[in-house]
Amino acid sequence: MDDTKFHKEENNNGAHHPRIYSPAFQPLLQSLLATLADLDFDYEKEREKLSSMAPDTNIRIRALEKLRNRHRERREPYIQQLAVLQKRMMELRA
Repeated sequence: MDDTKFHKEENNNGAHHPRIYSPAFQPLLQSLLATLADLDFDYEKEREKLSSMAPDTNIRIRALEKLRNRHRERREPYIQQLAVLQKRMMELRA
């Protein structure tokens, strides 16, 4: 594949073409995004299950809040890794 696709390009009128991620970062980026998608999918399944099973509103609210907090905690390390990866990609583009 031609590496020029992964760098900023300008046409004659100065317009920029969209940048594509470097192939060096793509496997990690895809892995992080897939993991986040899996976590989100699991969260939604559990949320639906709790919403339909817990008869008491107070218990359901507390359980959903606990589930939401656990979901945020599980996602946080991956979000941080994405931020680091984004910073590295931006540094290489400069």
